[in-house]
Amino acid sequence: MVAATLVPLGYIVSTLVSTGWDETMRLIFRPRVGELLRNTAELVLLTVPICVTLGIGLAWIVERTDVPGAAWWGPIFAAPLAVPAFVNSYGWVSAVPSLHGLWAGVLVATVSYFPLVYLPVAATLRRLDPAVEESARALGSGPFAVFARVVLPQLRLAILGGALLISLHLLAEYGAFAMIRFDTFTTAIFEQYQSSFAGPAGSTLSGVLVLLCLLLLAGEAGVRGRARYARIGGGAQRSAHRIRLRLGKIPMFVLLAGALAATLGVPLWTIGRWLRIGGAAVWDTGEIGASLGQTLGLAAAAAAITTLCAFPVAWIAVRSTSRFARIIEGANYITSSLPGIVIALALVTVSIRWLPGLYQTAATILAAYTLMFMPRALVSVRAGLAQVPVGLEEASQALGIAPAATFFRVTLRLTAPAAAAAAAMVFVAVATELTATLLLAPNGTRTLAMQFWQLSGELDYAAAAPYALIMILVSVPVTYLLFTQSRKAAGL
Repeated sequence: MVAATLVPLGYIVSTLVSTGWDETMRLIFRPRVGELLRNTAELVLLTVPICVTLGIGLAWIVERTDVPGAAWWGPIFAAPLAVPAFVNSYGWVSAVPSLHGLWAGVLVATVSYFPLVYLPVAATLRRLDPAVEESARALGSGPFAVFARVVLPQLRLAILGGALLISLHLLAEYGAFAMIRFDTFTTAIFEQYQSSFAGPAGSTLSGVLVLLCLLLLAGEAGVRGRARYARIGGGAQRSAHRIRLRLGKIPMFVLLAGALAATLGVPLWTIGRWLRIGGAAVWDTGEIGASLGQTLGLAAAAAAITTLCAFPVAWIAVRSTSRFARIIEGANYITSSLPGIVIALALVTVSIRWLPGLYQTAATILAAYTLMFMPRALVSVRAGLAQVPVGLEEASQALGIAPAATFFRVTLRLTAPAAAAAAAMVFVAVATELTATLLLAPNGTRTLAMQFWQLSGELDYAAAAPYALIMILVSVPVTYLLFTQSRKAAGL
C-alpha cells in the first residue's frame, strides 16, 4: 500500500533524473515556467483570502445572527460543493462569453471552493463555548473585539484546513481554467501531454507542481503549530446567543441572496437556459444512459475498493502510535495532495514500461481513483474506528471468537455508518472527476464528465447541459451528508 502511494513521486524523480541536471535546469528556468508560476501564485494568493473571508462571513451571519431563514441557509451554502468547478466555469462562460483570464479564474474558483472554508468554520462556531464570549463582553469588549480576540483564534484550524484544501484544488484543477483560457501548471501539463507524450518538458512542469504541493503542506503544518484548541470541561451546553440585526436584516439577507445567486443561481440558470434552447433533442437517452451507467459503475467500484483499502490504514493509525503508523497514514495524504494529472501520468508511464497489459484498463483508472481519493475515505473510516471501544473486541475474543470473526461481528458493524459515509464521498468524487479520467479511461469509456467536456469543448453547450445537470444531481446527496455530519460533530 505504501509503495503504491509513492509511485507518483517516484515517477517524477525518475523522469527528472533521466532528463539530466543540465536539461532539467534549462526547462525549469525558462520564461514559460515563470509565466505559469506567476499565474498560479496570483490565483492562489487572490482566491484563498477571498474564499476565507467569504466563508467566515457567511458562517458568522448564518450561525450567529437572527438573519431570516437561518436554518435554511446552512445547507444552501454547502450545496455549491455539488457543482463541479468545470460546470461552474461552463455556467459563467455561457452567461458572460468574454470571461477569461486571472479574474475569471478567481471568480470561478471562489464560487466553487468557498464551502471548503464555510463548512468547517460553521461547524466550529456551533461547537464553541458561548460562556467564553460572554465573559469577554462582561469585561467590556465590544462585538468586534470579541470576534477578533476570542472567536477568530478558535477558528484557526478550520480556516487553515479549508485554505489548504482550496490551495490544493487550485493547483490540481484543469477543466475550469481551461474553459476560461487561463494557463496554470495543470493546464500546461495536459497540453504538453497531448503534444508529446511523457516528454521532459511535461515531466519538469509536473516536478515543479509537486514541489508547490509539498510547500503548501509544509507551510500549513508550520502555521498550524502545536497549539491546543480543545476546551477543558464540558463548557456551556447551549447555543450561543444570536445577535439581533434589527435594520441590518435586510442588507444581510440581500448579501446572502447575492452569494446564492453567484454560486448556485448562475450555473443552474445556465443549465436550464441551454436545456430550454436545446429542447427534447438534447436528451439522447441512449447516450446519456450509457454514460450514466459507466459513471455509476466506475464510481461504485472505486468507492468500494478505496473504502476497503482505507480500513487497514485507518486500523494502524488508530491502534498504533508508532512512527511507522504515522508514515503509512501521511504517505496517503501527500500522494492525494498531488494533482490528478500527475498521478495519471505516473500510472500511464508505469503501466506502459513495466505492466503493458494494464495500460488503458479499468484496473489502472481504479488505481488512480484510489490514490487520489483515499484520504476522503480514510478520514471517515478512522473516525469510525476510533469510536469503537477496544473492550468490546477484547470481550468478544475472550468468549472464544476468532479475531477475524470479531472484526466482522463487532468492529465492522459499529464502523458501518462511517464506512458508508466514506464510500459516498469517494463515489461522488469519482463521478465528477475529469482530468485523470481523460488520460486513463479505457477505449470506449464515456463518463458523464467526459461527455460534458467533449460537447462543451465543441461549443455545443445545449447538448452538454443534460450531463451537467445529472452530475449535480448525483452530487447532491453526499453534499447533504457532509452538512449533516458537520452538525452531528457539533452535537446538534
